[in-house]
Order: sequence, then C-alpha cells, then structure tokens
Amino acid sequence: MAQPATSDLSRKPAPAILTLSAIIAAFLIWLIYFKGRVAGPEWISILPAVNAVCNSLSAICLIFGYINIRRYNRVVHQRFMLSATAFSAIFLVSYITYHYFHGDTKFPGHGIVRPIYFFILITHISLSMVALPLILGTLWWALRSEFRFHKKIARWTFPVWLYVSVTGVIVFFMLRAYTA
Repeated sequence: MAQPATSDLSRKPAPAILTLSAIIAAFLIWLIYFKGRVAGPEWISILPAVNAVCNSLSAICLIFGYINIRRYNRVVHQRFMLSATAFSAIFLVSYITYHYFHGDTKFPGHGIVRPIYFFILITHISLSMVALPLILGTLWWALRSEFRFHKKIARWTFPVWLYVSVTGVIVFFMLRAYTA
C-alpha cells in the first residue's frame, strides 16, 4: 500500500485545528460578552496583571526564539518557542478564569485615546483568533519534524503571535491607566 504524500499528511490536522480554534473563539465571545458576572474570590482581581506578565514573557520568548533560529540554534529556539507556548496557555487559562467571574471591562477613556484604544483592542482580538490556529499548526508541524511546513506557517505565526502578545500588554496598561 502506497503512503500518502507528505503534503497530504501535513494538511490533515487543519480541520481539527480550525474546529478547535473556532470552538475556543466562540466560547470566549460567549464568556466575555453574554455570560454576565459571577461573584468570585478576591484573588481574581490580580489575574489581569498575571495575564500581562504571561503575554510579556511570551513575547520575550518569541523574540529570543526567532533570534536563535536565525542563528541556526534549533535546540534553544525550540526551548524558547515551547516556553512561549506554555506562557500563552497559562495566559488562556487565567484569561478564561478572570472573565468567567468578571465579564467584560468597559474602557472609560475619552478623547483621542478612545479610538486608539479600540483600534488596538479590535486588532488584538481579531488577530488572537487568527493566532490560535496558526500557533497550533506551527507547533504540530514542528513536533512532527516537518520543518518545511513549519517554516512556511511560522513566517505568518511569528508576527501575528508577537503582535497579539504585545498588544495584550498595551491593552492591560491602557485599562489600568483609566480604571485604576
């Protein structure tokens, strides 16, 4: 029996990755905008800061991972990228926990800062929905040692993931500046 071509094998996870990403995105939209607030423990209030730290650490790991792959240091690149993935996963769990109890946070700023904030927020949210399947696909192909596909998708994943991580921190600080 003939084996399928490598390209056929590499494309098989796409439906599962896209389905999982769509389910997660739909769940987050429901959680933040439709579920409503639930009384929670006091420690919930620190989670936005935890989220900003996780986003910052993810961005730092992405940059160092990129630097190391450009230097052909695959082992160090892999460690940084897996660390970025871990920080992003911790972020996602923390984000879900916070929004389960808190719901949406309104931005009270006025003037020129308001459209700037919403531009950053809307691009952040939109690209975060794009980032998840890109990250999962990039990770899938790397773990299968299919570096040709990994490299093709990583060229898109890196800037999107970095933008989402950095703008997440910016959104946190803008909210803090106007809600604290």
